Amino acid sequence: MNDSGGSEVGAGPAWVRGIETAIEGLGRIVAWLGLAMVVVTTVVVVLRYVFGIGSVALQEAVSYMHGALFTLGASYALKHDAHVRVDVLYRGWSRRAQAWVDLIGTAVLLVPFCGFVVWVSYDYVAASFALLEGSPEAGGLPGVFLLKALIPAMAALVFLAGLARAGRAYVALRSAR
Repeated sequence: MNDSGGSEVGAGPAWVRGIETAIEGLGRIVAWLGLAMVVVTTVVVVLRYVFGIGSVALQEAVSYMHGALFTLGASYALKHDAHVRVDVLYRGWSRRAQAWVDLIGTAVLLVPFCGFVVWVSYDYVAASFALLEGSPEAGGLPGVFLLKALIPAMAALVFLAGLARAGRAYVALRSAR
């Protein structure tokens, strides 16, 4: 890991680079949802206050994009150290100590958390898929089940980002000998 928060380009095993490349690509694609949210929100406001037209589907689309942005962007945030973290001590520690914290933190906290999220959300998402759940609002979007599927998808992506982070920590520990 480098001082800018991201991973060193080209360093690490191929599987780590592969995971990070995929997460980086997904993060860059998902980032466009922020702009799309602004555009759609502007359209909703103009339609409502200029033309007196309301659209439940457009309003829900903003919520869907917001949910997708945060759930699919979580792994990108982890990859770039943009997640919430108490860094008071960590940033002053040696690279080796940081690698130990990353490796142990991933194994003890992140992996179990991701497994828990998948486990707890499974029935919730499966029931939604079984019904092909849609919006309860008239004129709403039909894909609520897809939105709910982002919950275990987020956990899986964060798990992969954590796995890559642990891989980098392991390499850092091996090279610091």
